[in-house]
Amino acid sequence: MAESEFENLHEIVKKARQNLDQNNWDYIVGATETETTLRRNRLSIDSVAFRPRVLRDVSKVDPSVTRFGRKLRLPVMLAPVGSLESFVPDGAASCVRAAKEFGIAHMLSSVCLPGLEAVADEAPDALRIFQLYVRGDDAFVEDHVKRAIAKGYTAFCLTVDTAHYSRRERDLAKRHQTAGRRRAAGREFQAALDWRTVKWIKDKYKIPLILKGIATGEDAKMAVDHGVECGLRVEPRRPPARPRGRLVRGATRDRRRGRGPRQDHGRRRLLSRHRHRQGARRRRRHRRARAHAVLRPGRRRAGWRRAHARADGGRGEAPASACSASTGSTRSTGRICARLRRRSSRTRSAPSRCSRSTAGATTDAA
Repeated sequence: MAESEFENLHEIVKKARQNLDQNNWDYIVGATETETTLRRNRLSIDSVAFRPRVLRDVSKVDPSVTRFGRKLRLPVMLAPVGSLESFVPDGAASCVRAAKEFGIAHMLSSVCLPGLEAVADEAPDALRIFQLYVRGDDAFVEDHVKRAIAKGYTAFCLTVDTAHYSRRERDLAKRHQTAGRRRAAGREFQAALDWRTVKWIKDKYKIPLILKGIATGEDAKMAVDHGVECGLRVEPRRPPARPRGRLVRGATRDRRRGRGPRQDHGRRRLLSRHRHRQGARRRRRHRRARAHAVLRPGRRRAGWRRAHARADGGRGEAPASACSASTGSTRSTGRICARLRRRSSRTRSAPSRCSRSTAGATTDAA
């Protein structure tokens, strides 16, 4: 086997950036709207960690799996990407050849050239899945299902998360329109898609059906009830008005109030590194504020002095036990006690108002 030009993913990304112009680069790495969901997904992936076990005899590991009656080298599939012809001359044909050579699955988008039949001819033995954007009536859908079955596609995928064409603000800011968007027609049919079409396909054809875009447990259950073999779970294309799902704030609040089961496998797993740091900074600020409360001007400092003036007979000095008990043994609170002692020593020559009033009351009583 020839030596590979690349050793890690960073080198592949760098080379891809060199080969693409700005418009194509923004299309492949960008996301819809303000790309909030893209960043949320990245943080969600980073928050997942492995639990490594030891002494398990991993000298012989077989990561292969069997899906749809076909053995795959890895449980990985090349996801459908529209307008691949903008990045490589032969479009999806090169992707399906690579998937067949490596031993993984490939999903073809209906808005990608060279088309359903040409891609199938490039790798007849590969595990191929066809993904359809509905751009017509039932006859349009039926035609694509029949063509996919005739060309030996393993499964048929229906796109359900694009009722309306998404807003890509990177493209809008440049006044750029992709080739796929220029070719798009019949968008009203995708918006009118419902569970009737899913039931109709399952009742009429025997090909396994996949729904791309399942984002909630309720929809996943309905898909199973309709006989769907597989559902591809994705995050919402637009950020929701209220945080849900993997967001820590919404998940922990619902669980604390008893409005739902505990999300995922624990709060520690859901927290991202950013929220860990944010919470630590907030706790440090609160501890610092409580430690320095006795030094702030106002009622707290005056009340502290009056209380200790009464406790030590009017000398205005706090007992050593009080300082040690209230401030602890940390370095910062030790400095606070030192400053308090210096202030108390300066006030010994001039008794406080509380001390004067106490001395006058004692003289009158005598």
